[in-house]
Amino acid sequence: MLASLLIALVVGYLLGSLPFGYLVARAKGVNIFEVGSRNPGATNVRRVLGHGPGNLVLILDALKGAAAAGWPLITALAVTAGGEHEGIEAMAITGVVAAILGHSFSCFTRFRGGKSVATGAGGFLVVFPTGMLIALAVFGAVLALSRYVSLASMLAAASLPITALAFHQSTLLIGMVALVAGFVVFRHRANVTRLLTGTESKIGRKTATPPPASSSKS
Repeated sequence: MLASLLIALVVGYLLGSLPFGYLVARAKGVNIFEVGSRNPGATNVRRVLGHGPGNLVLILDALKGAAAAGWPLITALAVTAGGEHEGIEAMAITGVVAAILGHSFSCFTRFRGGKSVATGAGGFLVVFPTGMLIALAVFGAVLALSRYVSLASMLAAASLPITALAFHQSTLLIGMVALVAGFVVFRHRANVTRLLTGTESKIGRKTATPPPASSSKS
């Protein structure tokens, strides 16, 4: 069991570390770590480069979270009759958490990264689909009312442990989504300050695209 968890941890971290935001922006001649909020997440990519690149990063970041959670479940279905496997939930959750850490502290970008909202959403959509769908509804409602992606992300993350408790999920899942929610809020601490001071950017406000910088550090 320990070996399986270690494999899920390593695979999840490497999947999460794939720096899609950096790579998509770099293909446009932009170092995403030097423009906008200097965050490689989909929101900053969208503000700097537009909806197409931003949406591509959003999808790719969500897919790597889904892959980190999904491969243990697929493996269990393939090797066991009836799809039951001891500890499979623990492997899937480990994969999601590792992918979140990989996205935030990528070994491919000197341990810099994004805030892991899309990666976590993709992973928990596989592990806890009901809760994640509710979280996405919370995200959409808050975003529509406030136009703040950061506020919508934090409240959506905070809804997950509440939903997990309400739906009587395992202690492991409840504990992990609570930790992840806290981590997401912590990663948004600068946004919280800007929200309180009224300087946070709202969705739809695009940062001017800088000229290609071939000499930018990678």
